[in-house]
Amino acid sequence: MSFFDELGQYLSSANNREQIVDTLAEHCYLALLPLVLGIVLAILVGWLGNTWPRARGVILVVSNLVYTVPSLALFVVIPSLIGTKMLDSINVVVALTLYTAALLVRPVLDALDAVPPAVIASATAMGYRPARRFLTVELPLAVPVLAAGVRVASVSNISLVSVGALIGVGGLGVLFTDGFQREYFSPIVVGIALTLVLALVVDLLLVLLRRVLTPWDRAAAPVKEEVPA
Repeated sequence: MSFFDELGQYLSSANNREQIVDTLAEHCYLALLPLVLGIVLAILVGWLGNTWPRARGVILVVSNLVYTVPSLALFVVIPSLIGTKMLDSINVVVALTLYTAALLVRPVLDALDAVPPAVIASATAMGYRPARRFLTVELPLAVPVLAAGVRVASVSNISLVSVGALIGVGGLGVLFTDGFQREYFSPIVVGIALTLVLALVVDLLLVLLRRVLTPWDRAAAPVKEEVPA
């Protein structure tokens, strides 16, 4: 039997299709929820580092240390820290939230640094308090720089979720472990293909969201004038 015949036979099973849909839905939950939570946490930490420069160095060192911790080790340690069961999906959510925040702290700081000081001074002169100025002026202007970091974090999360399959919670990673244990390559191929497609779809959605959140970038795009012959 050829590989494609084997793949067709695998996909023809209703039980296998149901498993694929369930693991894909779980993968989306485990990858995207930590992405959102990590963005919020990174923005708060980045605002702290931007407001108090003395804390900036400490924040960057801590974020780098957190990101160097092996993901599997963090998945195993977190239950003892927050009192959850080993197979609870919240462990993966917490771990990936920490990874996302650690990965995005530097891009957030760089994005806030890229906001022109003159704009900040103008907002302050107009009576904007620090919190309002940050949310309505600095953060929106930081989106173009921050968006690149978020796209990297989304791909990182989607790939790291699969590692959770080694502790029983891993979305599409379950297809990998199932295939390896049975020496059955069809679920592995399906898992890899869906992981790539999910990463591509999320990345395209983030690009679209960035364009929606920064309409001034499109308005400021230079218009090429036709040169008469």
